[in-house]
Amino acid sequence: MPTTPGAGLGAMIRTWRDRLPPSAAGLPVPRGRRAPGLRREELADLAGVSVDYIVRLEQGRATTPSASVVASLARALQLSTAERDHLYRLAQLVPPVGGAISDHLPPGVQRVLARLGDVAVAVFAADWQLVWWNRGWAALLGDPSASPPRLRNFARDRFPVDAGPAHLALWPVTEADRDATDAAVVSDLRRATGRFPQDSRLAALIRDLNAGNRRFADLWATGEVAAHREDHKTIDHPSVGPVTVDCDVLTDGDSELKIVIMTAVPGSEDETKLRLTAIAGPPATTHN
Repeated sequence: MPTTPGAGLGAMIRTWRDRLPPSAAGLPVPRGRRAPGLRREELADLAGVSVDYIVRLEQGRATTPSASVVASLARALQLSTAERDHLYRLAQLVPPVGGAISDHLPPGVQRVLARLGDVAVAVFAADWQLVWWNRGWAALLGDPSASPPRLRNFARDRFPVDAGPAHLALWPVTEADRDATDAAVVSDLRRATGRFPQDSRLAALIRDLNAGNRRFADLWATGEVAAHREDHKTIDHPSVGPVTVDCDVLTDGDSELKIVIMTAVPGSEDETKLRLTAIAGPPATTHN
């Protein structure tokens, strides 16, 4: 079947890339820049794919990206829900259904995140799956990009089922009340099962943690339902030493996205250390 000119997968990715100014994605805009939208290199970096793959998609030499790649492209291009669903269909994929947990970041959320600058912030889906983080977050806690996407889950790190390394916080982290934080995360996941009762990824997560982590199973058995809203943490940072931060969790609407923001008390030594981590960027790590 012939494709309507300008309406295929590659053409739409190129159209959406051309319309998104780099400033809207939180990128610097050098003087004299001619391209009004994102360059291919910028889109590739934002989506976590290679530049060559973006080229092949736009030229029609790659036509069936995976669901995870499509989700990453939709976030990077700041597509609306309708546009995201259209991108899925162009890639010959079924769009996420209404009852499933969404990893999509609406344009309004992306605008807010871009304007937070170097504040350490990350976004998690309703099942505590990490879907986005900024440079400040990677500088404070370590860059999670080296970990497989499936393992970038706060609950899996919190309640490990094996002896493997942590995948989100690469340096030691302690809480003011670890028991309270454990209970809050488990009760928040139970709340998510009420909101997304048919979500297979959430169901698999609960099964894995119930079977493989006694602490999780005991807390799950209490039946508590609540939301995880705030915490106080100390990160043993390899470059600046211990940094104590306030961890606040904001929730975005029906999608139950969790925007996690790390800040320090204004004027404190911890705030100075936090700024130093942002200036220095993510430390080198041998994490695999």
